[in-house]
Amino acid sequence: MSKNTLQNMHIRKLGPEDLEQYDGLLRYAFQVTEKTLLDYGWDNNDILQSKFPVLEKAQVLGFFDGDKLVSQFAVYPLKMNIHGNILDMGFITSVATYPEYTGMGFMSRLMKRSLEEMKERGQSISLLYPYSIPLYRHKGWEIISDKMTFHIKDTQLPKNISAPGYVRRVAEDSSDFMKLYRNFALKTHGSILRNDLAWEEYWRWDTDDTEIAVYYTADSRPTGYMVYMLKDDIMHIKEIVYLDVEAWKGLWKYIGAHDSMVDTVEGNNYSGESIAFWLEDSDIKETIRPYIMGRIIDVEKFLEQYHFITGNLSETISFIVKDDFLEWNNRVFTVRFDSGAVSVTRKEGAGKTVSLGIGTLTTLLLGYKRPEYLYTMERIKTDNETIALLEQIIPREKPNISDYF
Repeated sequence: MSKNTLQNMHIRKLGPEDLEQYDGLLRYAFQVTEKTLLDYGWDNNDILQSKFPVLEKAQVLGFFDGDKLVSQFAVYPLKMNIHGNILDMGFITSVATYPEYTGMGFMSRLMKRSLEEMKERGQSISLLYPYSIPLYRHKGWEIISDKMTFHIKDTQLPKNISAPGYVRRVAEDSSDFMKLYRNFALKTHGSILRNDLAWEEYWRWDTDDTEIAVYYTADSRPTGYMVYMLKDDIMHIKEIVYLDVEAWKGLWKYIGAHDSMVDTVEGNNYSGESIAFWLEDSDIKETIRPYIMGRIIDVEKFLEQYHFITGNLSETISFIVKDDFLEWNNRVFTVRFDSGAVSVTRKEGAGKTVSLGIGTLTTLLLGYKRPEYLYTMERIKTDNETIALLEQIIPREKPNISDYF
């Protein structure tokens, strides 16, 4: 590429006027064809119109060669439940570059600028669905959640299960359904509190025959739901949400009632726990794969917001963090626990020390991997006494993240 061309390169925020270029780059990078859109019931105008809210509500930065968009990086502003605290976060999506512009550092610069702006907006953590785990690990992201997929034969569906309530199918704008998800998100670690933009993405590729079934208690309180589709003798379950065991039983009773209609039930589970144990016939097929990666953007702010299990603990831990991409994190952060109060300073204090990379710190505090495991795998440098303390103060829940952007 010539020197004159490089001089024409610049970064700016995308707006609705850039919609066609934004859409064109996405389609090229991810090979979305007109046939793909038609198969999902979209036409070209539909998909373009659906992306207007993205460019209006999200933070989308692009690298331009003159007037031509050549690389882009989008951040959805959302809120996330992290061990009971609701934090501002950014979900990264639409990361794409035309191949003739790769390897020139444009994406790295977009990424850095976007992370700087997220920090300025108070978003202390970011999430993304990776197309390349090694690439994002190199920039400080790490795996924080799994997607588990199950396949159950009709003969294996629960038959001796009961629940006192009932199930009703509802529309996607049902207030019971929407409130139920919010109640679930407010009590479930890792869940995203879906705003209008998140719900639009949730439904983007679903067809008209997608169903929502809500479980109600005997006194008509909604406590669980499932989103599913029946096609080609298969029940495809997109998501199951329940607030208690009764709702779980009620929904699986409803699934079992379809045994004469389907040969197989296939679905996704994001809890990090296998469902096989809870089924009468546990000899089912389950697969697991990494799903979402996370990255702490502002270590100091995140530690201040984090819900450590402190009790009356009086102790000091200095986290020596290595972050080669964001210089403000590449330092020592000391957390002081004093009879339930927590304070964070940017200097090493007297007490225990923990040395680790930014990705390891992220997966540790999000609960995806435990301190003992990370220490054994040499991702943490410290001593056995400090590991025992980390095991005590870091909550044990794994993130439950079912969203995809």
